[in-house]
Amino acid sequence: MPEEKLRRQQSGRANASPTLEDVAQRAGVSTATVSRCLNAPERVSEATRKQVLEAVNLLGYAPNFGARALAAKRTDTFGAIIPTMENAIFARGLQAFQEELEQNGITLLVSSSSYSPQLEEKQIRALIARGADALLLIGHDRTPQSYALLESKGIPHVIAWSIDHSIPRTSIGFDNRKAMRMLAEEILKLGHRELAVISAPQDGNDRARERCQGVIDALIQYDLNPADLPIIETPYSISNGADAFQTLFQSRNRPTAVLCGNDVLAAGALSRARELGLRVPEDISITGFDDIEIAQIVSPGLTTVHVPHRKMGMHAARLLVAMRNGEYGETPAESLELPATITWRDSLGPVALRETKDLPQDR
Repeated sequence: MPEEKLRRQQSGRANASPTLEDVAQRAGVSTATVSRCLNAPERVSEATRKQVLEAVNLLGYAPNFGARALAAKRTDTFGAIIPTMENAIFARGLQAFQEELEQNGITLLVSSSSYSPQLEEKQIRALIARGADALLLIGHDRTPQSYALLESKGIPHVIAWSIDHSIPRTSIGFDNRKAMRMLAEEILKLGHRELAVISAPQDGNDRARERCQGVIDALIQYDLNPADLPIIETPYSISNGADAFQTLFQSRNRPTAVLCGNDVLAAGALSRARELGLRVPEDISITGFDDIEIAQIVSPGLTTVHVPHRKMGMHAARLLVAMRNGEYGETPAESLELPATITWRDSLGPVALRETKDLPQDR
């Protein structure tokens, strides 16, 4: 078909999308050959495949995946809902999750709930309506309606970034409470007794709650009163971490060590400590949680809990693919706990025996 005639034909059809028949006519082959070329290219000769693909590119043909999905009863699309896209907390794990899905021919759709259970519920409904075969969710806190919807629709789903063996839901993650308790115990071994916490809001965030509880567990083990533990809750950001640190610094009982709920808050705390003339860790120790890239580049380097982001994302993808493929049948897939470890850098040191008057004055 001459090029000009082809353009006139397409123009006459206005906004109609090119069909399989159009590709077949352009390539001079049958529609069955076009279908084989797109779905089983190894069954078509190289010359024919090249001819068909040239026609596909020229016409701008896109296969009707909706019809294919209807026949296969799946769309090869997975969804993931993360609490925020404003910092790198979830980026590394989500990247590994997507890479593993890509190897299985699966497309990933990502939404951000902004830590709102109600918004997440709407996003779950939207992803299911769009035919998502399976969902990756962060943490266990969400509305009962969300869980009821997932169960009623039979949508495979995996909880990541948290694990709780008392909850009968498949999850891949680490024990936030145990990890923060481990870090707090190390801080207490260094002689610190005046601890404080800068945390994300705990309501609707089981990871934040568990991390705070981990610090409390360590205090109890050392016969210290957890009621004396200052906890400031603030959304994750560097500026919020800085302001929360200044509030602690200006309090009547200044802590000797501040445990931050993630590295972003800790970076803000380190920055404000420097502005206030405090030496870290000589005057005050500061720790983080997550071990993202910022923990390495702040000064001093941040002692933090290393979260196995990439392993978590990779295993979550493999498990969801297996669940979607029916490999577990009616039996729930087992949860997988991954270890979280301490990454030691320079922001944590022994408690300094000093008089209050030796500290920089409030500004």
